[in-house]
Amino acid sequence: MECPQGAKKMRFLILEQKFLELLEDGSIIEALDCLRKELTPLKYNTDRVHVLSGFLMCSNKDELREKASWAGKGPESRGKLMEQLQSFLPASVMLPPRRLYTLLGQAVDLQKTRCPFHNTRLGEESLQNMSLLFDHVCNRNQFPSKTHQVLHDHCDEVWYCKFSPDGTKLATGSKDMTVIVWDVIKETLEIKRKKTFEGHAFGVSFLAWSPDSRYLIVCGPEDSSELWVWNAETGEVKTKMSQSPEDCLTSASWNSDCRRFVTGGTRGQFYQCDLDGNVLDTWEGVRVQCLCMKKDGKTVLAADTHHRIRAYNFDDLTDQHVLQEDHSIMSFTISSNERQALLSVAYQGVHLWDIKDKLLIRKFQGVTHGFYTIHSCFGGVDEKFVASGSEDNNVYVWHTKKELPIAVLQGHTRTVNCVAWNPILPNMLVSVSDDTTIRVWGPDESSDTDGSTEV
Repeated sequence: MECPQGAKKMRFLILEQKFLELLEDGSIIEALDCLRKELTPLKYNTDRVHVLSGFLMCSNKDELREKASWAGKGPESRGKLMEQLQSFLPASVMLPPRRLYTLLGQAVDLQKTRCPFHNTRLGEESLQNMSLLFDHVCNRNQFPSKTHQVLHDHCDEVWYCKFSPDGTKLATGSKDMTVIVWDVIKETLEIKRKKTFEGHAFGVSFLAWSPDSRYLIVCGPEDSSELWVWNAETGEVKTKMSQSPEDCLTSASWNSDCRRFVTGGTRGQFYQCDLDGNVLDTWEGVRVQCLCMKKDGKTVLAADTHHRIRAYNFDDLTDQHVLQEDHSIMSFTISSNERQALLSVAYQGVHLWDIKDKLLIRKFQGVTHGFYTIHSCFGGVDEKFVASGSEDNNVYVWHTKKELPIAVLQGHTRTVNCVAWNPILPNMLVSVSDDTTIRVWGPDESSDTDGSTEV
C-alpha cells in the first residue's frame, strides 16, 4: 500500500460499516462489543470513535441514518465503502474506482483537443452525448464565421471595440469623435444601439471597461491629452482628466477594485488614478505603448517604446523584465488566467507568449501587419482561440495550438483595426474597420463557406 497506515485505515472503515449495520439491525450489544473490542483498540481516529458511540442513543433507523449521514445497510453504502477501500490499493492490485469512465473521459478530452472548431462547453453528461465509434469533429457551422450584422452608425473609421466583462454590452470608438454603447441580444447574437457618447475631439482609439461593467474609460490617439470616464448605464461623465496639454493618454487599464485605474502614453506619462481622475502615483520616464493591470491590484504590465514588456509594481515602486521583441509592440492583451500574452507586433503579426516562463510560444501566420495599431484578442470556450484584424481587410482566427489560421473572415473593404470576442457568448465575434462598419460574426447554419474561407 502507498500509505504506511493504509491497513489500519481500511480496517477502521470496515469496522465502522459493521458497527452501523449492527445498530440498524438492533443488535446493540454486538455493536457495543465492536466499538469496545475492535474499533477502540485500533487507536485510530479517536474523535470519530466518540462520534460513533453517540449513535448508540438513536431510537430508530431513520434517526441513525440522518445523524450518521449514512445510506443504511445495503448495496449503496457498501459500494461507497468499496470505493474508499480501493483508494488505498495500488492499481496493480485493484483498479481505481470508475477507471473505465475516467479512460473514456480522457478519450473525449483528446478528441475535443484535436477538433479545431470545438467551441462549446460540455458538462458531466458529455460522455453520454458523444460517441467513440468515430472521431469527434465539431460542425464548423457553429463557429463564428458568418456576418450576422453590418452596422454603419459611425461616419468615419472605427478604431476600437470591446465587450463588457459581463458580455451584455459592446462599446465601439471611432475617428468620428464618438463612442457608441450597444446592448447585446443574446438570443440572436446581434447588437442594438443603446447610447452615444460625444465630444472626443481627437477621436477614440482605445476603450477599457471596468470589471463590474459599469464604467468605460475612453482614450484618444497620440495627439490627445484627455481621458474620459463615462458611466455606461446613465450616460454621464464620471470624470475628464488632462494633467497637461503635453500629455498623451492613449491606453488605460482598471484595477480589480473598480475604484482605480492606470493610464499612460508614448510621451512618458504613466499614472495611477482614482475614479475621480486624481493622480495617486506617477512613474517617471516610461513611454507606454499599451498596458494591462493584473488582478493582484498592484502589478501593471506595460509595453514601452523599447519593444519590450515590463512589470511595474506601484506598491513598492519596483519593476522587472517580462519579455523582449525585435519590433515595436503595438498592442497586447493577457489571458484571463494571466499566464499568456497576445502581442500585435509591427511588421511581424501576432505572437503568443507565456509570460510566467517568459517564452515565445507561437507566431501566428497569415495576417498582414505593418505599422498600424491592430488589436487582437483571446476568445471562445476556455480562450482556446485567437482572433486579429489585418491590413488585408480580413479577420483571422487561429486555434492557440496551431500557427496557421483555421478561418479567414471576409467582408470588410479596408483595414480591420480591432476584433473582440464576447466573453460570455463564445459564438459571438465583432470586428471594426477603416471602412466605417462594425461587423458581428456568428454561427453559419446555412453554409460551410459563405463569408469565410477555411485555410
